[in-house]
Amino acid sequence: MNFEQARYNMIEQQLRPWKVLDVDVLDVLHVVKREEFVPAAHRRLAFADTEISLGNGASMFAPKVEAHALQALAMKKHENVLEVGTGSGYMAALLAAHADHVWSVEIDPRLAELARENLRRAGVSNVNVEIGDGLAGLADHAPFDAVMVSGAVSRVPQVLLDQLKPGGRLFVFEGEEPAIEAALYTRVGDGVRRIAVFETVVPALREAGAARKFVF
Repeated sequence: MNFEQARYNMIEQQLRPWKVLDVDVLDVLHVVKREEFVPAAHRRLAFADTEISLGNGASMFAPKVEAHALQALAMKKHENVLEVGTGSGYMAALLAAHADHVWSVEIDPRLAELARENLRRAGVSNVNVEIGDGLAGLADHAPFDAVMVSGAVSRVPQVLLDQLKPGGRLFVFEGEEPAIEAALYTRVGDGVRRIAVFETVVPALREAGAARKFVF
């Protein structure tokens, strides 16, 4: 399979039509090899417009959802970043391309180890994968410039918003099927501003207490 051609087709046929146009985002999608974070049995589906199973009820988002989330978070250089839900490590690698450091928290020890190996093999050295409940945040490494919540929750925990720096951003999928809204929170003064980004349907994080689990 020609992965470079498949990557090009994904960007031109899936992402651009879905209004993923940020040059920095498209560049990092070229650099970080998605196929290296997909289970070997599903590598031929690495660029298909579909979720990919990671086992035990976990999955990767379709590429256009990942890309739109990354575009909404609008990463800047040298940021301190928290990711909730590591999965295969792919989103952590995308975030790490701009971040100073990424702290990624995964509740499933098997997936945490898988992500560490994928990141090591990809040469990504500025990501730490922790095992635990990411919805509790990581107070020891806060405050964060950006937080990526890689799965749906009914409502953003206040503790995550409290761990944002002034001007910090948090991207999240809020709600329950079939009404889930991707939203961006920004800390402004003593409060936060919320902007709806797009509507979609994604599985919930295991931490959120749902029957199914989603991670990148």
